[in-house]
Amino acid sequence: MKKTVATFQEAKDRGEKLTMLTAYDYSTAKLVDEAGVDSILVGDSLGNVILGYEDTISVTMEDMIHHGAAVARGAKNALVVIDMPFLSYQASVYDAVVNAGRLMKEGRAGAVKLEGGERILPQIKAVTAAGIPVVSHLGLTPQSINAFGGYKVQGKSEKAAKQLLQDALAVQEAGAFAVVLECVPAKLAAVITDRLDIPTIGIGAGNQCDGQVLVYQDMLGMFTDYVPRFVKQFARTGDMMKQAFMDYVKEVKAGTFPAEEHTYQIEDEVIEKLY
Repeated sequence: MKKTVATFQEAKDRGEKLTMLTAYDYSTAKLVDEAGVDSILVGDSLGNVILGYEDTISVTMEDMIHHGAAVARGAKNALVVIDMPFLSYQASVYDAVVNAGRLMKEGRAGAVKLEGGERILPQIKAVTAAGIPVVSHLGLTPQSINAFGGYKVQGKSEKAAKQLLQDALAVQEAGAFAVVLECVPAKLAAVITDRLDIPTIGIGAGNQCDGQVLVYQDMLGMFTDYVPRFVKQFARTGDMMKQAFMDYVKEVKAGTFPAEEHTYQIEDEVIEKLY
């Protein structure tokens, strides 16, 4: 059954945990969808894991639309949420509505995600007023990484914790139907989850959130140079892939692939007539 904003709220009301994973292409989205994941996030993390950037700042609207549409074609049941990239909504309410609309129309999103709390309330209100579902993203917001001075846990001081709770309540009031909490102390995330009527989706925010999200390359062990504390590697797919690539190189160079079972046949008489 197709997951929607309504089924997200129903899960929160029932106390049922929500699942979200990233995907950036059709074939991966199809696998994630068939596994029963509730929502697929087309994150601007594609800048890091797909395009090879050091951060998400360089990701464009065209990038998000291109990858979002591919994911949407593969997701038959999961709710597809597409990130609004850096400077696609911060400069003005007009930009926010127009670009969110593009992600819905061209990217085939089911919802969009915006980073920030009280400072972008006008954008959230305007986008939701246009009939576009919004997920808010609080805590460690990667588009603000330069302002934070690095990837750091957010909300650890009394002042910062109060601000995070205030932001969460504000974006709910503005119309967001869910909130992603990234790199937030578990006890603080639990308080925010308890205070909100809408679902919280945690990433590095403990298990008391209403749901969880991970970058699929992280949870599959495709990147090993740096593994965040909050990541559990459910498989070591990267090792398997590398070994398969090495086996392929070895067999091609040895002439053992393709073998007879991988080739198509033709009658000898046909070949003889070519000489």
